[in-house]
Amino acid sequence: MVGQGVLRACLADSEIEEVLAVGRSALGRESASRPKLRELVCGDLFDLSGVEAELTGFDACFFCLGASSVGMSEADYRRLTYELTLGIAGVLVRLNPAMVFEYVSGAGTDSTEKGRVMWARVKGQTENELLGMGFRGAYMFRPGMIQPLDGIKSKTKSYRLLYSVVGPVLPLFKKMFPKYVTSTQELGRAMIAVAKRGYAKSVIEADEIGAIAVGEG
Repeated sequence: MVGQGVLRACLADSEIEEVLAVGRSALGRESASRPKLRELVCGDLFDLSGVEAELTGFDACFFCLGASSVGMSEADYRRLTYELTLGIAGVLVRLNPAMVFEYVSGAGTDSTEKGRVMWARVKGQTENELLGMGFRGAYMFRPGMIQPLDGIKSKTKSYRLLYSVVGPVLPLFKKMFPKYVTSTQELGRAMIAVAKRGYAKSVIEADEIGAIAVGEG
């Protein structure tokens, strides 16, 4: 869901010349009539050795891949969240040392890596490792509740069920609690803005994303 929003923002930005969408499945109709969009379908994202030539020459990576921790063991969640992310980031920093790397984490992530909440510890360790990898810039985005716009839907069944219940009241929540609800449009614009201009902090909390998106951050 987040990736769809960020992709739309990138394609709408006139200063972005080329977008490479990397994933395990094709975008389908989303890529039709998009001249600056290329797709790279990679069935095994743990092994990028065969596609490294396609991953060079980029200024930024917006890493939106993630998995829900619901029903997962810590070992499985760690593999998909920590090991996969660090594996891909390691390839990218070697191929593009001047790249800005932006990681979509989540509100409540535990930077101490010692808390009781499993997903927050794993996300916290992932963030900490990314910040020390040597990218020209590395930024961790921690959105709270995300309002999907432009017809975007989550590919995760549990999230789709959640949004079917809370979706009708999200616009109201957004007005009442703007610091805790971020739209897919705002997140995409904020990530692009930080890639272009940088930001004073490496960890960007939910209440800062909206301000950055409108040029106030």
